[in-house]
Amino acid sequence: MGLLSGKTALITGASKGIGRAIAIKFAQEGARVAFTYLSSVEKADSLEHELLAYNNVEKGFGHATVPKNAMGIKSDAADFKSAEELINKVVEEFGSLDILVNNAGITRDNLLMRMSEENWDEVININLKSCFNTVKAVTRTMMKQKSGSIINITSVVGAKGNAGQSNYAASKAGIIGFTKSVALELGSRNIRCNAVAPGFIETEMTEVLDEKTVQGWRDGIPMKRGGQPEEVADACVFLGSEMSSYISGQVLHVNGAMYT
Repeated sequence: MGLLSGKTALITGASKGIGRAIAIKFAQEGARVAFTYLSSVEKADSLEHELLAYNNVEKGFGHATVPKNAMGIKSDAADFKSAEELINKVVEEFGSLDILVNNAGITRDNLLMRMSEENWDEVININLKSCFNTVKAVTRTMMKQKSGSIINITSVVGAKGNAGQSNYAASKAGIIGFTKSVALELGSRNIRCNAVAPGFIETEMTEVLDEKTVQGWRDGIPMKRGGQPEEVADACVFLGSEMSSYISGQVLHVNGAMYT
């Protein structure tokens, strides 16, 4: 359909799962796509090849014969300087940055009484601080353009909490407050900021779990199934496109009514 034609998008943590689905959907809709990865080099190489193909660019990691419309970048968005260098690299390569999707995230689950300081800090830094780092770094570019869409991936856990995930819930709740504040600050410059809150999404991570356990989770969802990464990606396409041009500061829940 080309809903994102002419736009440049950056997705953090996109070598697998939801991030990968977002990158592919964006390329299918005509966007130039940059994405980050940290350790999954093979998966990142594979994704870049796939994105180049969607954009009708000759395959060959880093050796396209026409200007590249896709690029994988090894980067740690939780590091302030690295995030700044990341944004500069994308703008230098593609000439603009219209959509930023903060998807990078981890879990380090444990009951609070057993949770280490390291487990707390790591989740807060990668999930929440990375959003601050990239949004701060991209603000100047988007203000010059007088346009931009920032999409922060939060979670249903950030809205309702979850036992054994106090660190993760805090990071994702923080993203919601951060998103609303950014929307208020940058709205006058035609920069929108929204959050997408997935519920139980079936990815590579859930495939290794006991099927009985997973089915129990499905049964507890009003729609009686888990979500697919592509369904989260569709929400991001909407928020990145002009169809959502007057939507900002909102949290779009993609959870099959498990939280309303």
